[in-house]
Amino acid sequence: MTSRDKWWAKTLRIIGIVLMSLTAAFTILGGAGTSCVAMNPIGFGDKFAPIARVQWLYILFVLVTLAIGIMGVRAVVLLVKGTKNAYRYALVALALGILVGGGHMAASRFLRGSSMPVDMVVYTTLLTLIVFLLFRIPGLWQGVDYEKPAAEKKTGRQAAAIALGASGLLVLSIQFIMAPTHSIDGMNYADVWHTTLTLIGTGLVLAGIARASAWRLAKFALARNSRTSTA
Repeated sequence: MTSRDKWWAKTLRIIGIVLMSLTAAFTILGGAGTSCVAMNPIGFGDKFAPIARVQWLYILFVLVTLAIGIMGVRAVVLLVKGTKNAYRYALVALALGILVGGGHMAASRFLRGSSMPVDMVVYTTLLTLIVFLLFRIPGLWQGVDYEKPAAEKKTGRQAAAIALGASGLLVLSIQFIMAPTHSIDGMNYADVWHTTLTLIGTGLVLAGIARASAWRLAKFALARNSRTSTA
């Protein structure tokens, strides 16, 4: 049995993909959430009014953050497929997320004295980057290496199903997670897209369940055909 066939290697590959998917989803949600303040900085009280002085910068933060989030989604797809350079692409997306997020944090702290909730997105991205860098430890990398033979699909399918489900749960719960930093005058602005987030989150969870079910059915059919052919 090679290193990449061992249970710990498969588990680490799945953990990496799930972390990357959650980071991508969090980044997209963060970019979309910032759009409200970026487009109407004086509409949320004195707390965000200073942003109006550099509104163009926050609009840029929204656009670039969304682009990085989309890069993260593409990184997940490449990691699941085991495409060549998928790992490197993921590192680039994570590094850009930290760079742009760090700039966003610095600007917010300078202008309004606080950078929440951008901090959470940046810290999540940093955690994922650290995990991916740890994967490069020689003893681990022999098993984790995301560039896999075309025939090795089981781990990728499992990871895709878990990643879809986990991302869906994040989208469904984000309005509650972010309530402490998005509540102004008793209104939770993280919940203004309640219907949209509910539909997207539910769709992702159902897609994860469907993906897992399809894999189980395919595995069952293969086993049954194998028993039939040897009978």
